[in-house]
Amino acid sequence: MSEKANTNVLSTQELTLIHRYWSACNYLAAGMIYLRDNPLLKQPLKPEHIKQRLLGHWGSSPGLSFAYVHINRLIKKFDLNAIFLAGPGHGAPGVLGPIYLEGTYSEVYPNKSEDEEGLKHFFKEFSFPGGIGSHCTPEMPGSIHEGGELGYSISHAFGAAYDNPDLLVTVMVGDGESETGPLATSWHSNKFLNPIRDGAVLPILHLNGYKINNPSILSRISYDEIKHLFMGYGWTPHFVEGSDPNTMHQKMAATLEQCIKEIKVIQKTARDTNNPKRPLWPMIVLRSPKGWTGPQEVDGHKVEGFWRAHQVPMSNIKDNPQHLAQLETWLRSYQPETLFDENGQLNAELKSIAPHKEQRMSANPHSNGGLLRKALRMPNFDDYAVALEAPAKISAPNTKPLGKFLRDIMQKNMHNFRVFGPDENSSNKLDDIYEVSKKTWLADYLPEDADGGELSPDGRVMEMLSEHTVEGWLEGYLLTGRHGFFSTYESFVHVIDSMFNQHAKWLAMSKDVSWRAPISSLNLLITSTVWRQDHNGFTHQDPGFLDIVVNKSPEVTRIYLPPDVNCLLSVANHCLNSTDYINVIVCDKQKHLQYLNIDAAIEHCTKGLGIWDWASNDQGEEPDLVMACAGDIPTKEALAATSLLREHFPQIKVRFINVVDLYKLSPQVEHPHGLSDREFDSLFTTNKPIIFNFHGYPYLIHRLAYRRTNHGNLHVRGYKEKGSINTPLELAIQNQIDRFSLAIDAINRIPSLQKIGGHVQEQLRNRQIECCRYAYEHGVDLPEEDEWTWKH
Repeated sequence: MSEKANTNVLSTQELTLIHRYWSACNYLAAGMIYLRDNPLLKQPLKPEHIKQRLLGHWGSSPGLSFAYVHINRLIKKFDLNAIFLAGPGHGAPGVLGPIYLEGTYSEVYPNKSEDEEGLKHFFKEFSFPGGIGSHCTPEMPGSIHEGGELGYSISHAFGAAYDNPDLLVTVMVGDGESETGPLATSWHSNKFLNPIRDGAVLPILHLNGYKINNPSILSRISYDEIKHLFMGYGWTPHFVEGSDPNTMHQKMAATLEQCIKEIKVIQKTARDTNNPKRPLWPMIVLRSPKGWTGPQEVDGHKVEGFWRAHQVPMSNIKDNPQHLAQLETWLRSYQPETLFDENGQLNAELKSIAPHKEQRMSANPHSNGGLLRKALRMPNFDDYAVALEAPAKISAPNTKPLGKFLRDIMQKNMHNFRVFGPDENSSNKLDDIYEVSKKTWLADYLPEDADGGELSPDGRVMEMLSEHTVEGWLEGYLLTGRHGFFSTYESFVHVIDSMFNQHAKWLAMSKDVSWRAPISSLNLLITSTVWRQDHNGFTHQDPGFLDIVVNKSPEVTRIYLPPDVNCLLSVANHCLNSTDYINVIVCDKQKHLQYLNIDAAIEHCTKGLGIWDWASNDQGEEPDLVMACAGDIPTKEALAATSLLREHFPQIKVRFINVVDLYKLSPQVEHPHGLSDREFDSLFTTNKPIIFNFHGYPYLIHRLAYRRTNHGNLHVRGYKEKGSINTPLELAIQNQIDRFSLAIDAINRIPSLQKIGGHVQEQLRNRQIECCRYAYEHGVDLPEEDEWTWKH
């Protein structure tokens, strides 16, 4: 079929039923925006039937329900297993309508029953206090994509399709969304979809011409330009264009049917031949008027097919009789009396054309992925531990054993676990995973790829240099019931700040939706951290993602800073077994000093923080100083500072505390992991100086602990935006988290040392200068400082 074919595949009866069903959807969409009473227009429309505040978005709704209704037809005809993602940000009315009509909404929310009273509640509670918003939120059955922030619908769709060979993911992409960077990049996801083991994604690019009050770019370029754009992306574009409903129904029915047939041929060919060669998957460009079937004009201004249809086409209904009359004419144009029976239920002949039970896209268990989730088969994480004879004596790469752990998790879960990252898994020392699964790649191959390229169409390691797309894949994968692990560089995790925000909001809202089953946690390893940017310099030094995380609901966020390999393994094991969280793990990939054997690491991570007795000398006494730390390099420097203090001042008592679970610092009333005030005071004292050496920006520790009794004595050292091309110790010196700065700080804070510590302070400052000069001359840190180990 050519891209502009117009085959009449619908009989007269089918055409009539589909159009009437679509009219019912449009009536519901408009009713949600305007009505709080008189839901079936059994009475003449009056001002008291209208909501006080008119909120919602009409413009994209008719196009969304148009696609939804036509996909429903093919679900029944071809016995499809399908879900629907709505990319347009405020597209809820266009999806809520068909969800209500097929009965799912009433099943989930009995007070929104399929009758006049239920319809009244359904209308009133849309964009209404105590009700639901205008996005496809977690409260909406069938939704795994809210669209509150544009750009992620395609990547979410592909994440849902991976490892779901029988699933069709239909995804509507909005005009405005199509202009975002993440969306533009995500079209390349088709190079990562294996037609043998994965499902299919059918994108529908909806060009209705306008955003809020600007034309959309893709709607103002030629047919040939759009066609070649998507052919260049590796798609086979099919076009459905027009405004006459009957003609458009026929075009859409024929085009969708052709796309489904193409998908089935692609999958059958690949599966029969066991050849996963990348196909040119079909996609649809749907061009229809914005605000289709709504008012043509209002007050002499064009509405349908123009940006004025974007939100509420007519306002001031209560006080403007002309607008009230025009609204009534518009609503009655759908002939609700022919669509619903006397009780307010959709007519039986219309009800019959929708799928039933779990074939309804709104009731498909893939859109409530926790229902399908199976726990991972996990190896024993302590089998990968680094053996230690004593604390802080040897160094080892922190993330290398984690790579072996992930490798064996992958091997045990080859159908529901994937590792994600933006071209950095080898750099992050996780490359052992390639022993059991390569990087997914269905684009072209070169001979040299066989020499270390680690590429395979059957790979399960997902790498693409787009943090947005990779994060979107992972979210879609998790939301449909599977498990994943994501690693990325600390400085560039900020690329997904907003995506993290949106997923955190989704999880927080889902906790209040009783019918949503728990999904696997989003596990995010942040590595290549600020303190080891030996050649990347200032641009790669930013530990501020943690500040973003702390802004989100304490019900869904967790932050871990394991100081060594064994703690990292314990934390990773815990996170991979958890549900409904975003677990942020910060641990550098380079060689670092190792502190705890596996048993001690498990105990320490289970508690989340604790006194390291072997590094403390205040047993049975009150300490003169609490030296605390969180993070790998800050822990080493804090230990070295403690050693310096004990060498120069053997009479002082130092309590050494390491923090793995950052939220332990929060009061118990603010975070479920937080310590009680009594526990906090027991550890950190109520009146002794605390020096806290922190991985990130110092303010974050103050923010978490500001209500604590001893906060006035808390002195935090962390990253201060100082540095460029530095050695690790020199960078630490510049930001004053180094051993010498901490020891000097302690001398200034401990009353008994303030008068006698001047000479030691001078020695420490001189040593700092010596270390910096050595680094500038030799390009490495002074060996005796770099290779420091604990000797007490």
